[in-house]
Order: sequence, then structure tokens, then C-alpha cells
Amino acid sequence: MIKPKVLLVEDKESDVRLVKEAFSILNIETDLNAVYDGEEALNYIFKKGKYASAQTPDIVIMDIKMPKKNGREVLKEIRENSSTKDITVFMLTNSDAKEDILDSYEHRANSYMTKPLELSEFVEIIKYINEIWLKKTGRN
Repeated sequence: MIKPKVLLVEDKESDVRLVKEAFSILNIETDLNAVYDGEEALNYIFKKGKYASAQTPDIVIMDIKMPKKNGREVLKEIRENSSTKDITVFMLTNSDAKEDILDSYEHRANSYMTKPLELSEFVEIIKYINEIWLKKTGRN
């Protein structure tokens, strides 16, 4: 079985570890890559620089508040490009600001969730992502 390709866009190393641990606990096999800011995410998605040979992700799990470019800007660029507009983008962020939620959905985020504090809650979110989104890729 081909592993689904997941791009995690998150500037906090501790949250990267929690997401990876949640995938591991659930025994979900993915090709998971992490980048740490919005510019790096766009370079990965659009195969620029050191990411020239990167595979297009099946799903992007992305924070909003990040250095260089925020998640809303990255989402907008993904949706404006014909080659990437259909990538599943899941916003996972500390922000529960109405503006962030509305703007994310306005730019066609597939889902929006506030980051939990506990590993067990991260596991539930990754379980949801797997059941609802990753299985749609036909790779899991």
C-alpha cells in the first residue's frame, strides 16, 4: 500500500513531535514531512530550491501563526494555483479567533481545529484526519 503524503507546517517543534507521536500511536503509516514556516511550506508545495524533488502532499496540516508567511497566506496561494488548488488543507492552530476561522474557510480550508493541550487529544484529531481525510486519498 502506498503511504499518504502529509506535509506538516508548524513552527513549534513540540507540536511537531506531538503530531508525529499521535500518528505513531495510531499506527498510521504516512510519508510525513515537516516544515517550520510559511515560506518553506510554499517552497515544498511548489517544488522550489531544496524541495525540487518533493512529492506533492495529499494533505497539508498547517498552523496559522508562523514566521515569514502565515497559514492563511499559504492557504490562499495553494488555492490560487491550478496545480495545488485541490490539496486537502487542514488548519490546526492555537487561534480560535473568528476572523481566522472565517478567513480559513473563505479560502477553502477543508477543516479547522484548535490545537489541544494533551497528547490524547492530538491523537483524537489525527484519528479524525485519518478517518475523514487520509482515507479519501485511497492510499491508506
